[in-house]
Amino acid sequence: MTATVTHPAERAKDPAQLRAIFGENLRSLSADYPSIAGLCRDLGINRTQFNRYLSGDSFPRPDVLHRICQFFDTDARILLERVELMGNASFDLLSHPAVAGFFGAAPIAVPTDLFPNGIYRFVRRSFIDEAQFVMGLVLIHREDGYTFLRGYEPREAMRSQGLSTAPRDREFRGIVMRQEEGIMIIVTHRNSMACSFNFLTPETSFQRNLWEGYVTRTVREKISGIRAARMVYEHLGRNTGAILSAARTAGLIGIQDVPPFHTRLLRLDQPFR
Repeated sequence: MTATVTHPAERAKDPAQLRAIFGENLRSLSADYPSIAGLCRDLGINRTQFNRYLSGDSFPRPDVLHRICQFFDTDARILLERVELMGNASFDLLSHPAVAGFFGAAPIAVPTDLFPNGIYRFVRRSFIDEAQFVMGLVLIHREDGYTFLRGYEPREAMRSQGLSTAPRDREFRGIVMRQEEGIMIIVTHRNSMACSFNFLTPETSFQRNLWEGYVTRTVREKISGIRAARMVYEHLGRNTGAILSAARTAGLIGIQDVPPFHTRLLRLDQPFR
């Protein structure tokens, strides 16, 4: 007689069995965390309810299951199969085993109260001409658990370097990740082998919609031009008037056109360190 091999998901049809498998998987995934209370805070799940999951007494709602799977870099198979038997066919870059536990859920979970969605105006010194400044707009949006940035280089800045001013070539995109004192954004152009690294932290002494930090380019040191500059982000929210006004003034500008509170945060009289 030939033995029939049954897939674990086919064996566990009873709801009690499914809850038991999920609870066992959750205990296994939680084993590396020193505090269940701290884990519940990070997950945003009530501890009493989390204990019901652990004991196999309850299933999470779909949205809570999605949050748990994202946090532990796994998928919904934890309802059906024991984690030690699950093999990933492919990996998200930040959850790849080579860097698991070093990136993962914590850096990519950027709270909206730390960095809201919407349109931002930014200003920084020009990398090419230190007497000029770049003012532009970017969109911050969230999708599939990630926070993304999208924007366009000023036409005159591209034209002055002899580069294409077509929208496709001016467009840049980036991914936002949380850091201990703020956020970082890695930004690049389409199919580019160079990028910029941005770090921003909330500025609370003036207005709650301001972030200050710096931007650096991944290029070699040259005689002319700079590779790092301070930068200010201003969240414009849904203020259509402010967005349209910022759009009209976007591009290469002189110091006289930089808003006074932006100028103060840029600390132009102090060398960047």
